[in-house]
Amino acid sequence: MEQSTRSFRASLAAMLGICLVIMLIALDSSVVGTAMPRIVAELRGYDLYQWTASAYLMGNAVMIPITGRLGDLYGRKPFVLVAVILFTLASAACGLAQSMLQLVLARGLQGLGGGMLVGVAFACVPDLFPDRMRRVRWQVMLSATFGISTAIGPSLGGWLTEHAGWRSVFYVNLPVALAALVMIWLYLPRIVHHEDEDRSIDWLGALLLTASICGLLLATENGQSHGFTDLRTLGLWVAAAVCAVVFVRHQYHTRAPIIPPEMLDNSGARKLMALGIMTGLTMFMLVFYVPLLLQGGFGQSPKEAGLVMTPLLVFITAGSIINGRILPHLRRAERVIAWGQLGMLISCLFLTQLNADTPRSLTVTVFAVCGISLGFQLPNLTLQMMGVAGRKNLGVGSALIQSTRMIGSMIGVGLASILVNSLYARQIGAALAKSGISDATVIKLLSSPQVLIREQDRTALLTLARHLGLDVTPLLEAAREGLIHGIHSAFLVCATIAGLSILISLRLPPYEITKNR
Repeated sequence: MEQSTRSFRASLAAMLGICLVIMLIALDSSVVGTAMPRIVAELRGYDLYQWTASAYLMGNAVMIPITGRLGDLYGRKPFVLVAVILFTLASAACGLAQSMLQLVLARGLQGLGGGMLVGVAFACVPDLFPDRMRRVRWQVMLSATFGISTAIGPSLGGWLTEHAGWRSVFYVNLPVALAALVMIWLYLPRIVHHEDEDRSIDWLGALLLTASICGLLLATENGQSHGFTDLRTLGLWVAAAVCAVVFVRHQYHTRAPIIPPEMLDNSGARKLMALGIMTGLTMFMLVFYVPLLLQGGFGQSPKEAGLVMTPLLVFITAGSIINGRILPHLRRAERVIAWGQLGMLISCLFLTQLNADTPRSLTVTVFAVCGISLGFQLPNLTLQMMGVAGRKNLGVGSALIQSTRMIGSMIGVGLASILVNSLYARQIGAALAKSGISDATVIKLLSSPQVLIREQDRTALLTLARHLGLDVTPLLEAAREGLIHGIHSAFLVCATIAGLSILISLRLPPYEITKNR
């Protein structure tokens, strides 16, 4: 059914179904982020802290481009329905996990479902609204849903963690998923753009893509444990690079490419993919490590940390709404991305100066600027890539932006983990050497930032110190300073990436809102 014959009521109902899907994705990531320090404390698995994010992101990055292409070929509605069911079952498995390893495996499965959702959900909008002007206006619904969901997520996650236990943050997905299933089933039309063409898909390319993404993740994780000069790490980097090169070359020779060669050859698409990686890197480093800074570094409760983080996510909505209002009136609409990156650069530099004594109002203001900056970037990356992709490759174009953001997030988590852990280890090592303490149990308890977020570990350390007649207060302070210094360094990396992003975004091709393909 084309937009010209679809009523406003039918379009609104379909969009509400898509918004519920977006809510499912956004709510999960923001709720879980606030609860992660408490989860790590209970399941005793700080060494797997980054894997809970990496496993989810790997599943996302693998599935987004594949389902994006499948959605173009066969219509998106069936994949949305299957993805919601898979995501919901995986969420329940996360809530039932009895160890960090089980949680990591369940998060990987959840990532596959989430990747399917992201790969098809965003591309449903241009299916419903081929006209770019109308698309920009309706896109605000998705941006507002994403922003509101992520905004309430930290506070909701903190409240649930304190009052209902951390497992409830995964179960909160279940009613949203049920409502999404009903709305999508009843109101989302199935639109196929390749009905009369060959609809096969390049499964060898999918395998190569999966291998390159998994290799990237494993190389990053192994580098954190054994260093980037370790032979296994170097071998994994080489294997990931080789798979990526072979994948790209293969796309030019297969008759059913996952990523059409014309997209790979388009300089505007390449720039937008680079920006997607950089935006994902900075966004995820912020969302994933700000709760650890507030709870582990500044000693805030999950509920307090959630409230402080809320402006970061609320103002993504504000930025998206402002973006939707001004975009149709700009002659150089592509420049709005650069405005957002400039705001990110400034706010990340301020974040490197945050400490426990920083006035709450200043902290909230900095997070608000971060949110507005992301609100200027996220929708425009998707809209401009869809403009580059053309009507037949809408799913691929949307998927490329989402998958590059996920790859950037994977890199960001690994990079931040290396910075945080290495600087923490250096700080606590110097403090231990200065104190002259050699007790193995004390050293082990202080070897990980987990001692700052797990009350039982801190109590055990203080009890042991009293028994041995030791004063560990300076060591705990050194541990706190090491964690804060590491996270501040990660924010400095975010600022550097934002600066590089500005240079790229200023070279984007013109984006005309009123032009259709």
